[in-house]
Amino acid sequence: MIDDVVVVGAGVIGLTTAITLAEDGRRVRVWAREAGTDTVSAVAGALWWPYRVQPEELVGAWSLASLRVNTGLAERPAETGVRLVPGFMADTAVAGLGPWTAEVPGLRDATAEELPAGYGYGLRARLPLIDMPAHLRYLRWRLEAAGGVVERREIRTLAEAGPVVVNCAGIGARELVPDPQVRPVRGQLVIVENPGIEEWFVAADHASSETAYIFPQPYGVVLGGTAEEDSWDREPDPATAHAIVERCARIRPELAGAKVLGHRVGLRPARDGGVRLEPERLPSGTLCVHNYGHGGAGITVAWGCAQAAARLVRT
Repeated sequence: MIDDVVVVGAGVIGLTTAITLAEDGRRVRVWAREAGTDTVSAVAGALWWPYRVQPEELVGAWSLASLRVNTGLAERPAETGVRLVPGFMADTAVAGLGPWTAEVPGLRDATAEELPAGYGYGLRARLPLIDMPAHLRYLRWRLEAAGGVVERREIRTLAEAGPVVVNCAGIGARELVPDPQVRPVRGQLVIVENPGIEEWFVAADHASSETAYIFPQPYGVVLGGTAEEDSWDREPDPATAHAIVERCARIRPELAGAKVLGHRVGLRPARDGGVRLEPERLPSGTLCVHNYGHGGAGITVAWGCAQAAARLVRT
């Protein structure tokens, strides 16, 4: 009899972990308080790039594993929601990043002719850009095709999940574990009609709560954003939305008059000390594999972390 595994959480971390286990032959149930389309994953931009995530010595390998999977999924964009899209990242040089960059095809420093006005340096790359609502639907379908099921269920303790549980509760891990090191980093974005933008743009200062990014998606252009630490406010702020559009319009002036289609707010599940990916034997005897605290890089490290979590379940 193949052991049952319960995965707690139906965001991108929970679903990729559940898929990896199910396709490995496990019988998997996902317990989730919120459906995937209601999680923070659905709000994400979402560009593959290691952003606001630790520990640095592990993130590179996790990210590259996810890059390989997403590159394959980009061959079927209508089905998976994943496309490979060119773009520019401001104020970032390849030399200042880790050794993982050597394995990212086409990643290079931008030439002087390619630099947008106001920027002295940056890099160019063709990276996975993911339509998250479509991608979450694909992940749910893939899990169910492998025999897994998703159940809407409120979970009070990890022990109630049975003999083996993988904790992908994201921000919910703060209360469920409990882990006071988990805290929110609030992100707000604006969706506008696309005036003809085909490339992504990012200018992210890790020391600032304000960022600028422009992500062309099939349903419009996603403009961001914010990174407000320890804010639990899930309501869009009109003044913040106005400032986001203004920042992005300075980079691409055609965005100034674009029709606003919607607003989104998500709470990134950050964790002091970085991602927690390790096994724990609970007092009840339950084997719990923790996989949470991915901050702003859930989509970037999801498959790499899922593979690592699956290995811990096997042992």
